[in-house]
Amino acid sequence: MESCDVLIVGGGPAGTTLAWKLRAAGLDVLILDKKIFPRDKTCAGWITPAVVETLKLDTADYARGRVFQPIQRFVTGTIGGKEVHTGYDTPVSYGIRRFEFDDYLLQRCGARVLLGEPLKSLKHDGDGWVVNGKLRAPLVIGAGGHFCPVARYLGANLGADEKIIAAQEIEFEMSAAQQRACSVAEDRPELYFCADLKGYGWIFRKGNFLNIGLGREDNHKLAEHVTAFCEGLKQQGRIPADIPTKFHGHAYLLYPLAPRQLVDDGLLLIGDAAGLAYPQSGEGIRPAIESAILAADTILAVRGNPAVSPANRYQRAQLEPYVAQLTARFGERLHGDTPAAPGHFAQRFKETLAHWLLRRRWFARHVVIDRWFLHRHQPPLPS
Repeated sequence: MESCDVLIVGGGPAGTTLAWKLRAAGLDVLILDKKIFPRDKTCAGWITPAVVETLKLDTADYARGRVFQPIQRFVTGTIGGKEVHTGYDTPVSYGIRRFEFDDYLLQRCGARVLLGEPLKSLKHDGDGWVVNGKLRAPLVIGAGGHFCPVARYLGANLGADEKIIAAQEIEFEMSAAQQRACSVAEDRPELYFCADLKGYGWIFRKGNFLNIGLGREDNHKLAEHVTAFCEGLKQQGRIPADIPTKFHGHAYLLYPLAPRQLVDDGLLLIGDAAGLAYPQSGEGIRPAIESAILAADTILAVRGNPAVSPANRYQRAQLEPYVAQLTARFGERLHGDTPAAPGHFAQRFKETLAHWLLRRRWFARHVVIDRWFLHRHQPPLPS
């Protein structure tokens, strides 16, 4: 039976960042993923300078043969409403393709990998875990996204007591004719909030590639919202009339509302498996990477503590500091029932006020972009 120090289920940014940190400390790490990389991933596709810094990304090396597009401008507003243009003197984000980005991090992390194999069984055996009847590890990390099987094992009740964000997205390389028919400017993501403020759509052109998507607080009539959003863009001449029709779906949890148990004896969740997406933007890349850094800190601290025996180092009590670090970084989670929805009048007042604010340049720059989407108020997490 094959063994390792840490088995990570999921080869996305969370899993590979954790593997990268643990491998640098000399641990034997194996990544298990049901997909063959490179693989498509639903995501608008940009990263902030904080992500670049935390990952110690060699941007010159990364940009060689991959999309790495500096972003200095944004367009925001409501669907069908007034646009607000925001510009910066230096890049505040970088456009990437998850197809390339995730594969690059997987190759860079230095871990052993087993691709194309899902987690089918997880059984506790002695002081460790046996996965799929052939892999043994004292610590198993759930990094497999919202539907991560390790999260299921820890009791995540998918689709029942979780308030998900559901999104549909497509990214494709435009033909020469489609490029001529697309008036969306390169290097300038466009973000349009739904009229009821329960989600937003986006358009992002990265050279010859076009990314279009929309996410909402639930998946009720999501396809209809996506279709209406795209039809409106076509009527405005913003996107080609013949875009592909097969959109990819994705679900995730916003951090304050995610009720998941994050640690147990020999088990720990990171990234979307832990439900860490930012509440205003739904971004998951930076929280995923930062959760991996915090998890690595906890794991290495436990391994370096002479007072903890190897047999006890990954018990739940030893892993709880990770949860405390997440709370310190992202804030307290909400417990119990969420507040009741406001009355019709109060909701209409909030919508009217929000629509007014979204048309103000100051609010668009300092709140929507700087705070909600870029989190410029929060320094990068040291790695």
